[in-house]
Amino acid sequence: MSLGFDKSENVVGSKTLARIGILVVSDRASRGVYEDKSGKAVSDFLERVIRSNWIVIFKIIPDGAESVANALIELSDREGCDLVLTTGGTGPAPRDLTPEGTRMVIGRELAGFGELMRRVSLDHVPTAILSRQTAGTRNRSLIVNLPGRPTAIDVCLNAIFPAIPYCLELIGARPIEVNSDVCIAFRPGA
Repeated sequence: MSLGFDKSENVVGSKTLARIGILVVSDRASRGVYEDKSGKAVSDFLERVIRSNWIVIFKIIPDGAESVANALIELSDREGCDLVLTTGGTGPAPRDLTPEGTRMVIGRELAGFGELMRRVSLDHVPTAILSRQTAGTRNRSLIVNLPGRPTAIDVCLNAIFPAIPYCLELIGARPIEVNSDVCIAFRPGA
């Protein structure tokens, strides 16, 4: 259950309430030129899939490696997010620097996330080969770069989310439980 786009400072440091960061990376959305739909697409997916209690910390920032790196540090280190999902900035355009910002702050890259997202996206659009999504860990946070289009976000999250609860367990993050009618989370020996 999400508690909305609310920082809810009173739950920082909770031992059981998973904290999920949604980081929208977009020059235009950060300036208010258009209403972002990608962050809502991520939140809507999480609402459908996660059964356990959780809270979302939502941020919109401009493109750029430094802005992404700084926001990821804030969400991981200061906000204590267990999972951070970024949207946008993963294409080949000059300002698309989300993967570079992510690599600046992660300790270990998990390239399989990006590989799987590109593979499943190719079933829908031939331009999926232009995407540069990646993922990795920063301490007890899992950071995953998603595309910026809501339909692509849904395709990618459906593909990768079965591995996320176990990954969070392995890195010592707070657990999340999924709705098995929507997503079958994989755990070895289960």
